[in-house]
Amino acid sequence: MTTTPILVQTSEAILEQRAGIAEGFVAREFARHPELEQRYGKIGREKSLQDAGFHLSFLAQALALNNQRLFLDYIAWVKVVLSQRKVLASDLAFHLECLAELLREQLPGEPGTLAAHFVTAAVQAIPSMPEDLPTFLREGAPLSPLAHQYFEGLRRGDRRLASQLVLDAVATGTLVKEIYLQVFQPAQYEIGRLWQTNRISVAQEHYYTAATQLIMSQLYPQIFASEKNGRTLIATCVAGDLHEIGVRMVADFFEMEGWNTYYLGANTPHASVVATIVEQQADVLAISATISFHVEAVRNLISAVRQHPSGSQVRILAGGYPFKRDPGLWRSVGADGTASDAQQAIVLADQLVKGSRV
Repeated sequence: MTTTPILVQTSEAILEQRAGIAEGFVAREFARHPELEQRYGKIGREKSLQDAGFHLSFLAQALALNNQRLFLDYIAWVKVVLSQRKVLASDLAFHLECLAELLREQLPGEPGTLAAHFVTAAVQAIPSMPEDLPTFLREGAPLSPLAHQYFEGLRRGDRRLASQLVLDAVATGTLVKEIYLQVFQPAQYEIGRLWQTNRISVAQEHYYTAATQLIMSQLYPQIFASEKNGRTLIATCVAGDLHEIGVRMVADFFEMEGWNTYYLGANTPHASVVATIVEQQADVLAISATISFHVEAVRNLISAVRQHPSGSQVRILAGGYPFKRDPGLWRSVGADGTASDAQQAIVLADQLVKGSRV
């Protein structure tokens, strides 16, 4: 989608006035419905104010990219989070209606109209949005028994058992790539689902993820044994994004295919990414963003790469949750393509390096 100066200005205005707009519409929300304070208590008002800041940040991002789908997807995520914490969908809708009103008042003219349109579209879509999510550990999927056993090992806090299950499977012939795609990936999705639906704590989510990263590292003797093909991949999360396991899996797949990989991890400054591309003469840059709020950072990083004299030579893949939800989003940020999983990323990278542009 093509953005316009007015959309960028509206996005910037929302970010500049975020605190005041948030306080204003939460005050209006609770003044009109005093029973909200009785229903959710003082902490409910504090949470509502905190949520208001997040709503405005994600709204600003969607406006800057002229991508209403990003905001709708975010509100769908919010509905699941709140529904599983006993917050009514009608309260979320009223909350957003107050936001739309205040945006029209605080941003007179076209900016307020544009911003309110994004919000009212989300309000209208709320009834059709789900309140819960199905499990990612599906029966009948490849390696389903192993994936269930692995995840249960993590749930019991038995990292040693989870590790041994994986190592035994590899020792008896299961490919490391299959472990990544059919065990680690659905397990990580399931961890995210359980946190979103209030079934595990943040501490548990961190433990499960750290355990998987540790077990991944135990497979490195097999991962780094591949014969090299002379191509180089740089893989990174954008600045501000701390969710690194997905892009780490992508880097490991490229390593198994014979690429030289430089995995830069989470929250890497743009200047450092550009410098590494130049130093390593990279063929491909893989950028990950796990939430839509960081999509603008992906575009900024790509712009920084392209502005460097060597930047026109590197092919860029953009991936992560927002790019799965909107398969055309990669065009909006200036990337050369996106892929549904790590294996498809390798296929696409090979095509791009050979000159077959998407």
